[in-house]
Amino acid sequence: MSLLQASARRPKLIASDLDGTIVAHYGDVTQRTIDAFRKAHSMGIEIFFVTGRPPRWMPEIKEAFGIGKAICGNGAMLYDLQNNKVLEQWLMDAEDILESVKRLRTAIPQISFAVESHNYFHREKIYIPRWDVGLDNIGVDRIEEVITSPSLKLLARCSQQELTSDEMLAIASVELEGLATVTHSNPHDSLLEVSALGVSKGMTLAKMAGRLGIDAADCVSFGDNPNDFSMLEWCGRSFAMSDGHPDGVKYAKAVAGPCEEDGVAIIIEQLLELPA
Repeated sequence: MSLLQASARRPKLIASDLDGTIVAHYGDVTQRTIDAFRKAHSMGIEIFFVTGRPPRWMPEIKEAFGIGKAICGNGAMLYDLQNNKVLEQWLMDAEDILESVKRLRTAIPQISFAVESHNYFHREKIYIPRWDVGLDNIGVDRIEEVITSPSLKLLARCSQQELTSDEMLAIASVELEGLATVTHSNPHDSLLEVSALGVSKGMTLAKMAGRLGIDAADCVSFGDNPNDFSMLEWCGRSFAMSDGHPDGVKYAKAVAGPCEEDGVAIIIEQLLELPA
């Protein structure tokens, strides 16, 4: 469906991934993107930032936009972005984390693990963090030592990049079928993100839209990697980033320009020209 054809209407909800979608690889958000989201919000459109990030990585988003709601942890958490408060969580039980670790250790011997929630990050000594450097400088020999309660997600990494994220995902999807939801957000980082069974960006976005009385047909989403695919698939209009994962087009209804060329902002500007 063309955005501008006569039958197209302005959306009631816009959901966007952050990194690689509206946040550039160097960490900045352009003023054009900020203005587009703020204008949409001022016109009564619900704004959701739907991300794999935990809340501790969200202050810069609050500061940049000053509006919007947040779904964090790939759908595992509803977060009050403006008041820095966790509202709801759909966590992974400790037993399921331990079983997932057991299965993945057998299937991918080079693997190492970390677990995170909104207020902690624990890793194995051989797990080399890319983002939370300094948050847990000690580490444990085996992650099983610190898995005693539910967590936002389990992170699984090949720290020497022995396998790509896509290769790891192909293996883990089979090993964890029926036990957990597994995805990744960066094809170049040899990293998997594991959540409770059934938890995804698409599931939680659908739940939030339903509470607002908004159908999928009135929702638009943007994303660039496999952790976005459920959201792209669910929304009536959705856009895979042209510089994102090549499989994005299998789930999205259309394609947006590259993140660093304001691809999302350009689409939103067009959407706001449509009749309500």
